[in-house]
Amino acid sequence: MASIPSKDRNILRKLGEAVAAAAADPVNAVRREAHRRMDAHEKGRPTISIYQEPWNELNDKGELSLHCEDPFCRGIESSMRMTHYRWRHYPGDMTIAAESVQPLCFTDTGFGIDEIVDVARTDPENSVVSRHFHIQIKDESDIPKICMPEVTNHPDQTEECFRKRCEIFDGILSVRTEGVSSFWFPPWDQIVRWTGVQEILTDLIERPDYVHKVVGRLVDCWLHRLDQYEALGLLTAPPKELTVSGAAQIFSEVSPNMHREFALEHEARFFKRFGRTYYGCCEPLHNKVDICAECLPNLYKISMSPWVDFPKAVKNVGNRFIFAWKPNPAFLAHDHWNPDLVRNDIREKLTMAVEGGCFIEIHLKDISTVHHEPWRLTEWEHIAREEAERVFT
Repeated sequence: MASIPSKDRNILRKLGEAVAAAAADPVNAVRREAHRRMDAHEKGRPTISIYQEPWNELNDKGELSLHCEDPFCRGIESSMRMTHYRWRHYPGDMTIAAESVQPLCFTDTGFGIDEIVDVARTDPENSVVSRHFHIQIKDESDIPKICMPEVTNHPDQTEECFRKRCEIFDGILSVRTEGVSSFWFPPWDQIVRWTGVQEILTDLIERPDYVHKVVGRLVDCWLHRLDQYEALGLLTAPPKELTVSGAAQIFSEVSPNMHREFALEHEARFFKRFGRTYYGCCEPLHNKVDICAECLPNLYKISMSPWVDFPKAVKNVGNRFIFAWKPNPAFLAHDHWNPDLVRNDIREKLTMAVEGGCFIEIHLKDISTVHHEPWRLTEWEHIAREEAERVFT
């Protein structure tokens, strides 16, 4: 086993001490209880989560700068610095444990199609870019290009990485290994990268049998992957004890019946293997709550994006499922920060949801920019917390 450079070890141990201190904060127990109450559909304040932030704009004070040289240590350092940055500046209801987790090491051959894509950037340091995908699946003769993924476990690599973490964090953090604990299953996000968006949406009308075969093939591939994860012991628990998340974002303007036929009925084959399903992302689902409930018997949480008809969403979700509200991240991107606009929006939506009997979570995500003013996230979090407390009291 390669030794850890002493400089890198010292850097990570110092970060580990910060993690241990954060984990000892009693606020963690308060936040865990808030999440437990939400999951149990018990009365409580809305919970707050902030993620998918523009990291390239947040390092104005060097808090995210990496100093380790070893690639393994550098990966750990990056994750720890981002976690600690969130904790310090916009924690929402995040919790921290006094541990370092080593993921199980394995490889996956994927679906056999390398994306061919043209990329356009407005900011060379931002991961948010515009993409134009070259069409690779045009008809049924191309469907066999979608290959069954083959998964290979690498326990020796896992053991080596585990021992390195133990050496680094000895006496500061506990270390454990962890397998796959959740799934993000968005088959349509992948399909449109191979078929083109306009083309495959037109095919819903003109070539429905072809579309069913494409979706069916990809779902078969995902099921094959899941079977291997189970057989190889790569899951943290049996699927029935895990949560799966998924979406069909490209179907935002597709009718409920077509969403059911071409997305949900196929996706349900994968979702039903799990204990709970969290459905939706950026697509507005206020008019599709009932079909989601019908097709996904284990549905427990449904996404309500910034573009939903909010009163309809409140009425249709009610207290049946957790209402995962996604506030509009564009408020953080304006030339001039307007906290009153943010507060009024959050207050209006939370009041409406609570009066409608909803169990509402707040998920600020897909944040492409904060106009290079990181403090906006901190102020947004403070406002959201104040309004969540206000609506609960």
